Amino acid sequence: MNGSPENRSSVSEFILVGFSTSQETQIFFFAIFFLVYVAIIVGNLLIIISVIVDSHLHSPMYFFLANLSFFDLCISSAATPKVISDFLRKYKTISWWGCMIQMFFMHFFGGGEMSILIAMAIDRYVAICKPLHYKTIMSHRVLTGFLLLSWVIGLIHSTSQMVFTVNLPFCGPNVLDSFFCDLPLVIKLACTDTYILELLVIVNSGFLSLICFILLLISYAVMLVTIWQHSSSASSKALSTLSAHITVVTLFFGPAIFIYAFPFNRYSVDKFLSVFCSIITPLLNPIIYTLRNQQMKAAIKRLSNQHIGSWLTP
Repeated sequence: MNGSPENRSSVSEFILVGFSTSQETQIFFFAIFFLVYVAIIVGNLLIIISVIVDSHLHSPMYFFLANLSFFDLCISSAATPKVISDFLRKYKTISWWGCMIQMFFMHFFGGGEMSILIAMAIDRYVAICKPLHYKTIMSHRVLTGFLLLSWVIGLIHSTSQMVFTVNLPFCGPNVLDSFFCDLPLVIKLACTDTYILELLVIVNSGFLSLICFILLLISYAVMLVTIWQHSSSASSKALSTLSAHITVVTLFFGPAIFIYAFPFNRYSVDKFLSVFCSIITPLLNPIIYTLRNQQMKAAIKRLSNQHIGSWLTP
């Protein structure tokens, strides 16, 4: 990659529009986003720590859930701290390299999370449709393979787009109508023909998300049919877990498909969908899994009681 603001572009920074509102409103949004980000950190760390320390959660499903929380934490941290600090600034800018790095990590962790969600669906499919072979199929080696594959897919997904984006020349407009750097918006500012790169983004981010979402919905439909054919308390528990998975998958893929499948004819609502993907979804995921999962609630309660007891013990 030989792209740099000095050699490839006269643009050294980008201006982020965000909310064009009064200073009082900016302070209000600063407080809201700050509290949401703290909740994201606390909620996802609680899940990660609970899965690590609680032996009741040492199973493939919770292994994937802990890694999902890690990816959620990383996606949010790639953009949210900058968004929060910008609410206190009159002029909201980000350097050329800062913008490129932000987009790389957003797509890197986004691609990894997409892979983890697919692995979670495979795990639930095996547990529901092939329960007798579950422990054999979902072995420690398979779990490690899924995790490594998610990191590799995230790297390929991000690098395949960014390797072309960093070499684009930016020689004029530098205003982004967003809270942070968004790949389709940045590409539109380049002073060259970006048709091929636009197609790459649509295929790599938009259509790929759409295809994965459709396949996941089909697999979940098969699992729901299997559950309905077996009326028992175990089936009720499986249905509750499955409903949480379906909700999280919809929250992740829905906005991503809307933003990236047709990204270059944008609507103002896309700005808010971008915030939803990077801030709201990482907040909702731990809430959904905690509220819908009795084992996770019990593990978090045990973890809390353990630490409270250690603090009270002289």
